[in-house]
Amino acid sequence: MLIQQKQGNLNSFDSGNRRIDRLPLEWYEASKRILHKRTESGKEVIMKFLGESQNLTQDDVLYYDENLVIAIDIMPCDAIIIRPKNMFEMASVCYEIGNKHLPLFFNEDEVLVVFEQPLFRLLSASGYEIDRGSRKLVNPLKTTVAAHGNNAGGETLFSKIMKLTGSSE
Repeated sequence: MLIQQKQGNLNSFDSGNRRIDRLPLEWYEASKRILHKRTESGKEVIMKFLGESQNLTQDDVLYYDENLVIAIDIMPCDAIIIRPKNMFEMASVCYEIGNKHLPLFFNEDEVLVVFEQPLFRLLSASGYEIDRGSRKLVNPLKTTVAAHGNNAGGETLFSKIMKLTGSSE
């Protein structure tokens, strides 16, 4: 079966009495443009998204007919779980991890990043409240801030973030 675009999400899709067949994806596969996978029932699915990636997420519907719905299931992975105490700490930890060009995710009051032992040690030594656990990485933390660079005003990306948090540290 060839899929070229998503059809919606189970949160807003009336699946009726259709059987839901899950297509398991790893977190990093959710942004792929071309992917060849099998659903839990063994149905072959080939995704070829023309143009930009579809940025698939939990419960996205790829296909449906009168009997069946094929929906995405993002698999849990080993993650570093960070629980910032305040907005300053949130900005600081996001800046530190973002500076390493690692994808960040969020879930309620948690900041999540794929587990890496050196990063775990660094965050722990820096005094952040962290744990290691299994999480679904489904809500990417996106930025609208411009990338690093030299600017005439002398203001850094970090100083801009700190201004947003109301901290002068």
